[in-house]
Amino acid sequence: MKSLVEHIAKALVDEPDEVRVTEQQEGDMLSITLSVHPSDVGKVIGKQGRTAKAMRSLVYAAAVPEHKRVRLDIVD
Repeated sequence: MKSLVEHIAKALVDEPDEVRVTEQQEGDMLSITLSVHPSDVGKVIGKQGRTAKAMRSLVYAAAVPEHKRVRLDIVD
């Protein structure tokens, strides 16, 4: 999951070296935190949150075969 989010985020931003992805297992929930340069937050979120929603949909779909619950948080 971590590599999937990192790959997508690096393709979207102007500062790919500033992309940081962390995973934390909390019981049956996998929490993924995406951190980007403050000037790139808008690019990752997208207009009306459409890009962020699409990224979350991809992560949720990738988690189904593994029977995991996933949460994706975007921070600057």
